[in-house]
Amino acid sequence: MNTDIRALLQAVQSGSVSVDDALLQLKAQPFADLGYAKVDLHRKVRQGANEVIYGAGKTAEQIVGILNTMAQNGQKNVLITRLDAEKAAEIQKSVQITYYENAKVAIAGEMKKPSGIGRIVVATGGTSDIPVAEEAALTAEFLGNPVVRLYDVGVAGLHRLLNHSEELMGASVVIAIAGMEGALASVVGGLVDCPVIAVPTSVGYGAAFGGLAALLSMLNSCASGVSVVNIDNGFGAGYLASMLNHMGGSK
Repeated sequence: MNTDIRALLQAVQSGSVSVDDALLQLKAQPFADLGYAKVDLHRKVRQGANEVIYGAGKTAEQIVGILNTMAQNGQKNVLITRLDAEKAAEIQKSVQITYYENAKVAIAGEMKKPSGIGRIVVATGGTSDIPVAEEAALTAEFLGNPVVRLYDVGVAGLHRLLNHSEELMGASVVIAIAGMEGALASVVGGLVDCPVIAVPTSVGYGAAFGGLAALLSMLNSCASGVSVVNIDNGFGAGYLASMLNHMGGSK
């Protein structure tokens, strides 16, 4: 259950918050209509995490407006994805954010303290996959997960991956990120006893078709326990990995 709701219910139980005050908090407006965006203020109640801002296609002014609205409603820790450096610099004139250029990710507020069942391992086939991997890793860290990064451990040099067997086998979730033929996910899936989230990337030559070859390869993996997200969707992988890493515990 969401920790904020749990804390509120415990406060009612202890008598430090009245039933009417608790009801008022729960009945607060579920979204704020800014005209260009309807900010979901109940996302954390339903899913355990605040709404994430997708930066591509939004102006810096619009993002600042959304951030201010969320802050005014007690949501100060916000993740922004697909944000270019120029737009980030413009936002920083009005709102304090930490920008990670390689991942095109920004964070307003603070990371959650690490929690969950165990560690999430983020592995890439090559160095060119790192931008997608960093989006996944930062998303998972923002949501309160310890993350181990294993970069450039693809199947073209399998000994590099096997050298990290201990980290892989000790993971609660592995995110396997690769372009080209996307074989990394199948290899990892055959080594570990935890869920593997495969992320195809758009890295590759012509016949890779912008990541489609890796996507189809991962979808057809013969390894059990491998699931696949969309091409270059590091955020989706990091979010899902966090959910799996918190199964059975409070968020």
